[in-house]
Amino acid sequence: MPAASKRSVRRRILQVSAALTALAALLVWWLVPIGDKAPSGHVTFSTGVPTGVYQRYGELLRQALGNDLPEVSITLKNSEGSQQNLARLASGEADFTVATADAVAQYQRDRKPGFEKLRGCARLYDDYVQLVVPKGSRVGTVADLRGLRVGVGQPGSGVRLIADRVLAAAGLTPDVDIKPVSAGIDTMPGLLEQRKLDAFFWSGGLPTAGVQSLSERLEIRLVPLDSALTSSLHDVGESTRHYRSATIPGDAYSLAQNGNPVDTLAVANILVTTDDADPALVEGFTRTVIGSRDRIGGQVHPAQLVDLRTAIYTDPLPLHEGARRYYRSVKP
Repeated sequence: MPAASKRSVRRRILQVSAALTALAALLVWWLVPIGDKAPSGHVTFSTGVPTGVYQRYGELLRQALGNDLPEVSITLKNSEGSQQNLARLASGEADFTVATADAVAQYQRDRKPGFEKLRGCARLYDDYVQLVVPKGSRVGTVADLRGLRVGVGQPGSGVRLIADRVLAAAGLTPDVDIKPVSAGIDTMPGLLEQRKLDAFFWSGGLPTAGVQSLSERLEIRLVPLDSALTSSLHDVGESTRHYRSATIPGDAYSLAQNGNPVDTLAVANILVTTDDADPALVEGFTRTVIGSRDRIGGQVHPAQLVDLRTAIYTDPLPLHEGARRYYRSVKP
């Protein structure tokens, strides 16, 4: 073979080799990102009361995370609700949790221990305030609860926070004008059924299993909370601006509503962590929350409402750096 031809072949071989090397480097960069290691270790997720949406959502999210983050083990820890969840996060008892925006704002406003460490990962679904009474009850408005036995949620719950505010907005002093009963959604339906309660407040995704199950055993109805009540709530202070007027669809609890929508108020839930959480872990957590929406939503209806377009809005919390990385990675 002529020398010129040999040089040409050698050049082609070198060019192909260089191209293959570049391709291999690109594949390595794509499949094994430089920088953060794959998340590993153990985390605690503080959820909510049994039969509540937080608990069921946590169970299904743990399964999804097991597939997406196989080196991370996750322990679920029941809680009274949003207020206790935030306290656990700030104290280091938990690494992730779900809490309502109003509870977060109040935690910040009260400057409770660790408030400045809290960071948002994703806005999830909305909680709807539900005031449940027996179908034959005389209660037609919140003001009609005067003198009655009312379930107001557990002390560490978001339900307690919003129940106290709704009562006050209706002109009732919670510890004076009603007989408050500290209980959660795991026990309030049974107490109403046993006539140990005249009514109870609940704030959760739709439908909530505890209320749904009760409607199948006892004739109940939902008391409307009109827009005037929402306006009164907004006058309370900065942390109440997160409430908005909303409507419970007529088919949320078909047996309790007879197809009729019910006016109420709603507040967003936020996936929360702290500023010292590993960015790679938070990025993976956030990715799974958004990516598992349809799978989890098939069993927990509120999860269907998790939306990538609004998930980034975690007000009143600043976004965690790891969550910010995720949203940047999926930005069109």
